Amino acid sequence: MDLTGKLLIAMPAMGDPRFEKAVVLICAHSDEGAMGLIINKPTGELSLKDMLEQLSIEAGPKTREIGVHIGGPVETGRGFVLHSLDYVSFLNTLRVEGGFGLTATLDVLEELAEGKGPEQAILGLGYAGWGPGQLEAEIAQNGWLTCDASAELVFATADRDKWQAALRSLGVEALMLSPEAGHA
Repeated sequence: MDLTGKLLIAMPAMGDPRFEKAVVLICAHSDEGAMGLIINKPTGELSLKDMLEQLSIEAGPKTREIGVHIGGPVETGRGFVLHSLDYVSFLNTLRVEGGFGLTATLDVLEELAEGKGPEQAILGLGYAGWGPGQLEAEIAQNGWLTCDASAELVFATADRDKWQAALRSLGVEALMLSPEAGHA
């Protein structure tokens, strides 16, 4: 089962506090493992302008305010831009199923600094990664639910509402979830 372009929704039994109520967009999934970005956990203190300053990229008058998210616990010093496909850096953008792009090079940040670049974007520091079979095992152990991703949920829903909105897209209310795993 290829989960590329799908959302992972952390279950209440998730034992890792870094993923409590996390919603993760899976950007790549194969027999070799999986990689995704948490899309609902803002850093709270960093903005695009802060990141541009740290990278010595001058923010222009048209620079939009885009918050920075905790993308995951792997390579937390590395930045990723999850974005709409109205921007594609030919050699540097990974096209993700469902109409998303992932770019991790400075060119997208330079475009955003000029007020250009993708219309919709989330910046993430770090990423979530799984080794071969690890994600499948976590799903089998009731760690995650999966659902389809939409631009509306990923980019337009408030971070604090994304977990419940993702659950609702499956017809599930958070109060219905049990922290106990069960297998028939």
